[in-house]
Amino acid sequence: MALNNRYDARPVQQETAVGAGVQILLLVPLGTATGMGPAGWLTGLAFALATWAVLSRALYRSRLRSFGAANRVTLGRASLVGGVTALVADSFQDSPPVPLLVGLTAVALLLDGVDGKVARRTGTSTPLGARFDMEVDAFLILVLSVYVSMAMGPWVLLIGSMRYVFVAAARLWPWLTAPLPPSTARKTVAALQGVLLLVAGADLLPDAVDTGVVLLALGLLVWSFGRDVLWLWRTPRVATVPAGREVRELIAG
Repeated sequence: MALNNRYDARPVQQETAVGAGVQILLLVPLGTATGMGPAGWLTGLAFALATWAVLSRALYRSRLRSFGAANRVTLGRASLVGGVTALVADSFQDSPPVPLLVGLTAVALLLDGVDGKVARRTGTSTPLGARFDMEVDAFLILVLSVYVSMAMGPWVLLIGSMRYVFVAAARLWPWLTAPLPPSTARKTVAALQGVLLLVAGADLLPDAVDTGVVLLALGLLVWSFGRDVLWLWRTPRVATVPAGREVRELIAG
């Protein structure tokens, strides 16, 4: 019986390897077309390898039997985010190809809602898939905030770092890990962050308008996080393992 229940992680981990390969292959035309320097190449490669390593570990710990169509969409979106990350890293040395950066980001943002719909329609929603989707979103926002901060100043980094600060704070105050009620407002604010940062990063509007757009994004994010933290503080503590901790442990080990 033990042999029959043995988990074979190779089928799902093969898909993560393919995803890493796609990310690396994307760097070739991207780097050739833009004359990407060492910073861009190394950052793009590091992103691909880190995505493969973390996701493979999480899949093994979750013991998923099938990678799933929704996760494939998210992995494809991660490849685009890897391209954006490489371009932003390269922009510290040379002027970035703004149309290309905007195009890759726009496609990644448009695909944001696709993986969730695919998961619901195919009945393959999993905690790991939701977490994977969220981490790709959060990292894209961080990268965009880094890019926009080069023109507007380091205060823009508050947008990209806020979610990671919240996660770090939850290690000190476990009550922050309690499950939150569903919120359309929270989802809307999260979706707007990428759009507003992309608008500012496209450099199509006057500087004052771009600054206003980023301030709006930051204000909405502070309001959303503040509302959730206040709700968690007011909610009675429950002496159980908070929902979602198991998913974090799949990745953190």
